[in-house]
Amino acid sequence: MEKYYPPKFKGKAFHCIHCGVYAKQKWLWLNYPTGANSNFRYSLCDHCYEKSYWYKEKMIVPFEAPVPPPHTDIPQRCISEYNEARDIVARSPRAAAALLRLCIQKLMSELGEKGKNINEDIGELVKKGLPIEVQQALDFCRVIGNNAVHPGEIELSDNPDIAYSIFEMINFIVEDRITRPNKIASLYKTLPEGALNAITKRDNKE
Repeated sequence: MEKYYPPKFKGKAFHCIHCGVYAKQKWLWLNYPTGANSNFRYSLCDHCYEKSYWYKEKMIVPFEAPVPPPHTDIPQRCISEYNEARDIVARSPRAAAALLRLCIQKLMSELGEKGKNINEDIGELVKKGLPIEVQQALDFCRVIGNNAVHPGEIELSDNPDIAYSIFEMINFIVEDRITRPNKIASLYKTLPEGALNAITKRDNKE
């Protein structure tokens, strides 16, 4: 999975909020009719040539938090919640975290669990040998999502970066649980039939 570099004020290169491509950015001033510089600047993407407008070091157009797009292998039924959360997280981290909690719940079904109780589903995956890093990522999403829905110890309005981190966690889970196994399985199938049969025979010995 490609590392995501969020838009950054005066950044020389980052993932464009418009096209999603990591590209160089050209920075220019927006000037008053008199020719004097204003407090507004814009970055011009070297890939798609779209502009992002900034005011006092904050992106204001498009009004979208600098969080990564959904992983290319995220299940189709999870995409709508992910993208909706991405659209609103800058305005309401709590609402975005609640949507991502639903995204995780749907993802549990895709990982072979019931998809009704996230905590129980994580426990079942742990019994099946879930790596601790993935367990921690899932529990991070679960706990933050629960705090968004019910009063808790974490106030997302005061800590929006916590909500932003859920997007990264979800993409990490998809990479580990879906992308890597699929890639390995695809490569494994390219082995000669004789080798595959020998492996099957070896592993089926009493």
